[in-house]
Amino acid sequence: MSDNLGPALPQPLFRRVAIIGLGLIGSSIARVARRKNLAGTIVAIDQSPQVRARVAEIGIADEVAETAAAGVRDADLVILCVPVGANTAVAKEIGACLKPGAILSDVGSVKASVIASVAPYLPQGVSLVPAHPVAGTEFSGPDAGFATLFKNRWCILTPPERTDPDAIARVREFWTATGSNVEIMTPTHHDLVLGITSHLPHLIAFNIVGTAAALEEGTKSEVIKFSAGGFRDFTRIAASDPTMWRDVFLNNKSAVLEMLDRFNDDLAGLVKMIREGDGDGLHERFSRTRTIRRSIIEQGQETATADFGRLAQDGSGEIQ
Repeated sequence: MSDNLGPALPQPLFRRVAIIGLGLIGSSIARVARRKNLAGTIVAIDQSPQVRARVAEIGIADEVAETAAAGVRDADLVILCVPVGANTAVAKEIGACLKPGAILSDVGSVKASVIASVAPYLPQGVSLVPAHPVAGTEFSGPDAGFATLFKNRWCILTPPERTDPDAIARVREFWTATGSNVEIMTPTHHDLVLGITSHLPHLIAFNIVGTAAALEEGTKSEVIKFSAGGFRDFTRIAASDPTMWRDVFLNNKSAVLEMLDRFNDDLAGLVKMIREGDGDGLHERFSRTRTIRRSIIEQGQETATADFGRLAQDGSGEIQ
């Protein structure tokens, strides 16, 4: 079955790419890099011996390194695919091992804090080009990745001021080759936008599912048994990696709290409409929000299928 990614590039974009963290995003990068010939050599780095063994077993990298310091040596592009709270420790470990001319990037959904935690440890001559591929599933680990994860999704680059334009162009080219649409933003603007489009929805999902979990046992079992599409989708979001999301909220605190304040104001308005029987107000609010869903579908960021756009599986169990 065709993956619709197009032909592989005639020459690798980078001679040697090191990926630190082989979860969903890291393993997907490794797969698409191999499929599209984006790297001459793919080096996988993970602190977990079990993950390293599995990566070697399924063969999604050319080399598997036990330490980040060893794995990044002589790499042209290094991509951090670890929870944002781990970036400082990783940057400390690899900073002195990065060669002049190397590019360091990442995939975190928070950008200002990543730059603040990583930049101080980079030697002169190394470019920092943070990236955020806005794609994912609730699954994690090296087996969860797939080459088409980034196809037709957005990847946002947030390079600091005075970053080498050539480094930015090369990272843009890398993500474009994965099938992504690439946008450049300032780190602060990125964090505000993602605060409402990603971080707040996850926080709400964690809270709603947590509320259900706290119900009396009999009621909780009925909630699970009779789950409708809305609650099922909340549970899918709430099944996301807890370490990653803990770090996201702690590292994007200002934007998340601002969005929560706005959300609480709007929620108070809905409570008032329901209490006062304001059917016209509710209908007008729901009609306005419905257009957002249509716009997302029209831009190709979701499907109108009844499975809420969740990834289908073929008969072999492979995610398509």
